[in-house]
Amino acid sequence: MQDDILFSHFTVREALIFSARLKLTTPIPEQDELVTTIQAELGLMHLTNSQIGDVRRKILSGGERKRTSIGIELVSDPSCVMLDEPTSGLDSFKARSICRLLHDLARKKGKCIVSTIHQPSSEAFYYFDRVYLMADGFTVF
Repeated sequence: MQDDILFSHFTVREALIFSARLKLTTPIPEQDELVTTIQAELGLMHLTNSQIGDVRRKILSGGERKRTSIGIELVSDPSCVMLDEPTSGLDSFKARSICRLLHDLARKKGKCIVSTIHQPSSEAFYYFDRVYLMADGFTVF
């Protein structure tokens, strides 16, 4: 999703566990282990017990919210992950870290990552393997 829609009263871990319980049929201990693994991969371990918050109560940063949203989708272990502007609204450092995270998922986990992105910094652009450029709905490159 371009905008992260998360339950504001959940902690990061609760959001991931909720997603696991809904999507998976594996035993609960295996689901909990998977959630811990995803948290570690996304750099969310230090936020395990932090509430997500909302527009009025900003608890997590934009990058932390994005990583939590990505984690919720990764719970079901999809082979292809499609993201609509995952760096939208983030500063260049956080945008680069999201791009690096997605690059690592593709390289280390063998995931196909498809993403739209507008005006990436050169540091973020570095993490893309294949680029399809469009302008006014037409292919440019």
